[in-house]
Amino acid sequence: MTTPPTRRSSVGRVVAVVVAGVALYVLMPALVKVLDAWPRLLHLEFWWLAAGLASEVASFVCAMALLRLVLRTPSWFAVVTAGMAGNAVTNTLPGGDAVGASVQYRMLAGSGIDTVQAASGLAVSSIIGVGALFALPVFALPVILGGTTVSPSLIHAGELGAIGFVLLVAFGATALSTDRMLLALGRALQWIVDHLPSRLRRGQPDQPIGARILAERNAVREDLGRNWWKAVLLIAGRIGLDFFSLIAMLEAAGARPHPALVLLAYSATAVLALLPLTPGGLGIVEASLSGLLILADVPSANAVVATLAFRIGSYWLPTIAGAVCYVLYRRRYGALGANGATRA
Repeated sequence: MTTPPTRRSSVGRVVAVVVAGVALYVLMPALVKVLDAWPRLLHLEFWWLAAGLASEVASFVCAMALLRLVLRTPSWFAVVTAGMAGNAVTNTLPGGDAVGASVQYRMLAGSGIDTVQAASGLAVSSIIGVGALFALPVFALPVILGGTTVSPSLIHAGELGAIGFVLLVAFGATALSTDRMLLALGRALQWIVDHLPSRLRRGQPDQPIGARILAERNAVREDLGRNWWKAVLLIAGRIGLDFFSLIAMLEAAGARPHPALVLLAYSATAVLALLPLTPGGLGIVEASLSGLLILADVPSANAVVATLAFRIGSYWLPTIAGAVCYVLYRRRYGALGANGATRA
């Protein structure tokens, strides 16, 4: 028996669907323009296309390895299946970021990983990834300062990234060095747990959630302190390989753009895709990336087909793989229960 949705959750879902619908309606012309370019995929240079797809696969491997590192678990199967399934949910449902994170958390918990460990690991992985995205425009500064002509829109993207990076660093430093914010979070979560139906609180440990969060924070801080270089390499590989995939797709389309300008377009699109307006940034990425690539001196036709090829590797194929991963997870652990525990 499943718990019926509350009125608040139902309203939230309706709002998410409406927002996604409006956003997709506004972005539909750009999305259709990109999707209509699919016949031109047959004319892409094969080896560059293969290199782009291979880079995207390697990028996801780095993302899963980073999550495995912060979770401090030896299990590749649980991390990969949960990560890919959560990504697929994010890519297909309105407001999917929260739902995808919830599915990923429940799958990790259902595989035997401690719930607080799973929650903190997902949070740390997300903060590291977003912080690295905001830092990307810094690597284009030497070219900008060197006198290369850059569109004002791309310069504004760099400024947005710098501001976001500073804010995230401040947040991360506060979370790692002080207890007050995490204790407040723990009290809020404890209140929520205490007001859940009794059947959903079965198996909850007696230790307060705030104390468990602090203990988990200390464990993550100590572990990352020893393995910081692994985290840096993995997040660099995650984003660097994803960016190289875009460069490869542009090369496959016959464009020879300035990499620094493409980096600004890529980072701006990545930041915009963080807005939970459409599933997986569908429409937002296609519209912004193709438009910003044109500002980066990429011919319009090349920008559109390269964007489509890039999205096949970063959005469509991983979404299909996520559905397969969920089936594999259920074959090993069974279906997910309401509290994250699996049931045969």
